This record gives sequence, C-alpha cells and structure tokens, in this order.
Amino acid sequence: PVTDGSRELHSLCAQLEFLLQFDLKEKRSFFGQRKDYWDFLCQGLARCRQEHEGIHFVTSLDKLKTPVGRGRAFLRYCLVHRQLAESLQLCLLDPESLCEWYYARSPFLSPKRREEILGSLYELDGVTFHLAL
Repeated sequence: PVTDGSRELHSLCAQLEFLLQFDLKEKRSFFGQRKDYWDFLCQGLARCRQEHEGIHFVTSLDKLKTPVGRGRAFLRYCLVHRQLAESLQLCLLDPESLCEWYYARSPFLSPKRREEILGSLYELDGVTFHLAL
C-alpha cells in the first residue's frame, strides 16, 4: 500500500493539484477570498445532488482554513476511499460549469484529454492508499 512516506504519493498529489489548478480562472468569494479547485469540486458535486462524504469530512476539519488545504485533504480522502476518478468525473460532466471555472487551455475542456485523465485516475482505484486523514 501507498503511505504518507511514499515519494510517489507526494509526486502524484502535486501533479493532481497542478492539473486541477492549471488554467483555473481567478474567482473570488463574496468576502474577497480567492477560490480554488476545492470550490470547483464542491460546486460540481453539489450540482449532482449527491452528499459527498469527502466534502462532508473535509468541511468538518476545523484545522483546515484555506481552499488549497481543503482541496488537498479532499484528494487524500478520495485516494483512500477509491473515489477520486468518480468524484472528478461528476464535476466534469457539465460543459458550462467547466467553461465558467477554466480557460481554454485546460485539459478538462478537451474531451480526449479529459478521457485520458479519467482513465488514468480510474486505474488508481486498484492501488491501496493508507494515508492519515
């Protein structure tokens, strides 16, 4: 199993975060805080009318104060529970939302790239992750 000490884990999480932040449009909350991929994921999963346990878990953690911190915790949660590909796929279903959150260079806006990314993420479901949440 992959643990917190695995070098590959840190590389994987860095690449996932880079991918989710690549060509992300600058958005601000009502109070001026910069939105990040965490906000995109929350909105995408809320649109599917599903209560996602990962979102619920992350929002219950008082120590997490920033969208980036919450996003990282969500990625780890999804890796442990083998839900990353499915969760991201749900967020990528709505083309209007993708255009609202991402500029044209985002790989999420290319059907071929999106399929490649999701295919790779579904392969991760076969890997066991033992991470501290």
